[in-house]
Amino acid sequence: MTYVDGFVAAVPNENKEAFRQHAEQAAEVFKEYGALQVIECWGDEVPDGEVSSFPMAVKLKPNETVVFSWITWPSREVRNQGMDKVMADPRLQLETNPMPFDGKRLIYGGFEILVDR
Repeated sequence: MTYVDGFVAAVPNENKEAFRQHAEQAAEVFKEYGALQVIECWGDEVPDGEVSSFPMAVKLKPNETVVFSWITWPSREVRNQGMDKVMADPRLQLETNPMPFDGKRLIYGGFEILVDR
């Protein structure tokens, strides 16, 4: 059964192009290690909430945009094996490929698909 990793982050507006390039490079690595698809979305209509919201979750600052991303994998097993390889890959190490956003405010998780139409 297909497995999904989901991500929400706050990215400085001035880093939009740097983020896109970082995401393109990361997508190549994820796909090399078994990911089926990598989607990166730049927030366009992401409202503030009163109780909870994407902006609140990532502690969005005025000069930032919410990014919503997901990676699909053939299975959780492939994801676990692939993710271990991605994290060890020298192309994505912080020293050589720093994230153009605050990784401490990155929200992520793995998800089993319940409905896929």
